[in-house]
Amino acid sequence: YCVEFRTESLSHHCALEMRPYARWMQYLREGHTVCVACQPPAMSAATQRCSGDGHNAHGDKILHWEAIGNSQCQGTWKRIRQLEHCSCPLVHSFIFT
Repeated sequence: YCVEFRTESLSHHCALEMRPYARWMQYLREGHTVCVACQPPAMSAATQRCSGDGHNAHGDKILHWEAIGNSQCQGTWKRIRQLEHCSCPLVHSFIFT
């Protein structure tokens, strides 16, 4: 499954990322909708959910995220909705780890 989030805030360290494999961090923007896939390596066998997917987040609860590979690139987002059938666009798509 996938979850859509609206990015509320992010640290300036994301825009400073210059390593080739991590340049995607430069494209994160406040107010953008991102789509995050929950795939088996990150999925709990017991719950069949990914940690941090905001499943119990109702209303305007602010959730925190951190980029793998640059712990200084972090921020907050709000859960919009869960998609049972992933249809994430090629851009602004991420994977829970």
